[in-house]
Amino acid sequence: MKAVLGFLFLFFIGLSTQAQDKKAKDLLDKVTAKVKSYDNITIDFKYSLNNAKENINQDSRGSVVMKGNQYVLNFMGITKLFDGKKTYTIVPEDEEVTISTLNEKDDSAITPSKMLTFFNKGYNCSMDIVQNVSGKKIQYVKLVPTNTKDQRKEILVGIDTKTNNIYNVIEVAKKGTKTTLTVNSFKTNQALPKNQFTFVASKYSNYTITKLD
Repeated sequence: MKAVLGFLFLFFIGLSTQAQDKKAKDLLDKVTAKVKSYDNITIDFKYSLNNAKENINQDSRGSVVMKGNQYVLNFMGITKLFDGKKTYTIVPEDEEVTISTLNEKDDSAITPSKMLTFFNKGYNCSMDIVQNVSGKKIQYVKLVPTNTKDQRKEILVGIDTKTNNIYNVIEVAKKGTKTTLTVNSFKTNQALPKNQFTFVASKYSNYTITKLD
């Protein structure tokens, strides 16, 4: 779930990197500007994890709704809701809800509140290949971590050159694992329910609710 959140924030938040390639930086700036122009974003996505050496091939689907620093993520049967202050993790299979308060001082936490700074440093960026996917021209930008201890070899961000929206994000680990998040449906400025990002406890009266802090 944490890995998916990291990918999603990369999608919706926009990308700020150390500019090693002006064309790449300019393209990422366009993506950031486009993302900021939306009031809210709703996406259905496919998440794939592959490791040829370990013979691992897993595909999952999910959805996310984001507005400002709030979001609702549905993935692998779990719902994660962030109302701007608290995170609610809802697990229907176990009939459990855990509630935690956002720790603004936790630099390792991947949260919407850090959306403009999370990728602000630690990467070299450059233009990569162009692919035609179902009639779309996808330009890839490569992000390479500058920290040699980082377990990721590179991140490839696929951008639809017509819309300046992100089509997919491919993360390649040094040990060979590759994870890919691909957008199946991208909708913006939808009419959202007033309680879209509100946890309604009465809906989970039979659940065990645990407050972590």
